[in-house]
Amino acid sequence: MSSPVPEQLIAAHKAALEATFGVLTKGFEGIEKLAELNLQAVKSTVAKNQDIIAKAFSAKDPQELYALQTREVQPATEKAQSYWRHVYEIISGTQAEIAAIAEAQFKQHQHNAQALFDGLSKDTPAGFETALSALKAFIKTTNEASSVTYETAKKATKQAVAIAESNVSAASSASARRTGQVVVAVDAVEK
Repeated sequence: MSSPVPEQLIAAHKAALEATFGVLTKGFEGIEKLAELNLQAVKSTVAKNQDIIAKAFSAKDPQELYALQTREVQPATEKAQSYWRHVYEIISGTQAEIAAIAEAQFKQHQHNAQALFDGLSKDTPAGFETALSALKAFIKTTNEASSVTYETAKKATKQAVAIAESNVSAASSASARRTGQVVVAVDAVEK
């Protein structure tokens, strides 16, 4: 009599391998997005610095040079905040995609374990019903415990992401306010 267990094991290993490559692909996509963002930031920074240096050389006195530097503070701060916001979005998006793959893999693993157990239980010789019941209870308890652990970790991750988003927003707001105060103070001195 042929058992479906080897086919189930092969399917489970194949699914695990596909999930691993899915995670790797998502990770590399995130790295690629970060590399593109960094290239854009470098190009933009070089062009902006070239413009600032040209203006600095054409300044007629130190006060004009200082005013130029002061005017550039707020746009530079805003660009930095925008850059880090994009970095955060890329990282959190990649993390969410990987988490979705992990969740699907986790659920598939639970399903495969149950299917494997069901396949084994069909071929159980007489007299092993008690051991089979104990094993079934163990698998059920293990699945429930791992589900609770997974859900707890998922909630903790969501809370950490929410806290990080809140901190990024608060830091951006505080930085923008402070930069605005500095620019206003310098403008008042110039007048």
